[in-house]
Amino acid sequence: MSIYRALRRRILTPDISATRMDVRKFHVKSEEGRQLLETVGSSFLAGYGYAAQARTVADAEADLETVPTRFKGFAYEGAAMGFAVREGLPVGGRGLVQKFLDGPGDPHVYMAYVGIGWAMARLPRFRWSSLTAPDPLLRWLVLDGYGFHQAYFQTDRYVYGQYQEADFPWPGGTFGWYANRAIDQGIGRAMWFVGGTDAELVARMINRFPEPRRADMFSGAGLAATYAGGADVEELTTFWELGRDYRPQIAQGSAFAAGARVRAGLVVPHNRLATEVFCGMTPERAKEVTDEALIGLTDDGLTPSWEVWRVRIAQALAAQRQF
Repeated sequence: MSIYRALRRRILTPDISATRMDVRKFHVKSEEGRQLLETVGSSFLAGYGYAAQARTVADAEADLETVPTRFKGFAYEGAAMGFAVREGLPVGGRGLVQKFLDGPGDPHVYMAYVGIGWAMARLPRFRWSSLTAPDPLLRWLVLDGYGFHQAYFQTDRYVYGQYQEADFPWPGGTFGWYANRAIDQGIGRAMWFVGGTDAELVARMINRFPEPRRADMFSGAGLAATYAGGADVEELTTFWELGRDYRPQIAQGSAFAAGARVRAGLVVPHNRLATEVFCGMTPERAKEVTDEALIGLTDDGLTPSWEVWRVRIAQALAAQRQF
């Protein structure tokens, strides 16, 4: 590794202490839960560091593939952030994110788009135009990632203060009104971390928000509970019961997580447990439901295709489980 690339990694990579539960003042349910969430955070930062120091995308891939299966997706998410941050800097390089998405990031494309959202949160707004998010369907995950970042690092404001920015400026256009909904999906994911994987606490935190925001947040939390894990069957069932009014959304989020894990070949036991509780099926079948909902997918002129997709998935799962 050149001195320049080592220095670039050191300058660009946040301190690992930023992922510690005590530093973040997140709820600690158990020592096991603390270790899980801190390992998720350190894996993300490792991936970020690999991208920050890499001469090429291929160089980063070699390092990313050393991360254990359970945490590999988080490392790829971090790498996407790293490449996006580099692109957002005047001398950071161009075309890195596209090469990542076309290459090693493709199996992890959902996590990669979320990682780009983390970069959005760290870059000045006048640099947002430099962000690479070519897929018009998946670009909403950029805002999901942005929302997660804000809730994770500005917890008092976004979670306990329930802050929501009016007229969020990105991506703008016909469906610009949907931005805050996508951000809420990310805030919901982050609450699984803020609440320390304590399913009852997370559900109660979400239920304190105004009712119109809860469905997206329960969806995000269901995704995190499935993808990251940290809860046993009893806890997952408690979350399901406390979120009973939003079961289609919880199931939809869980199916998204299952799809991401299956696509990347990263399914581990807790993914199967959560999709059984929330979706009543295996991760593989849940992914099939999400894929089937893509057939003939377009926006309806009023709602972005991303939300049309989410609604289709929620309706399909609700019909199969009759909830």
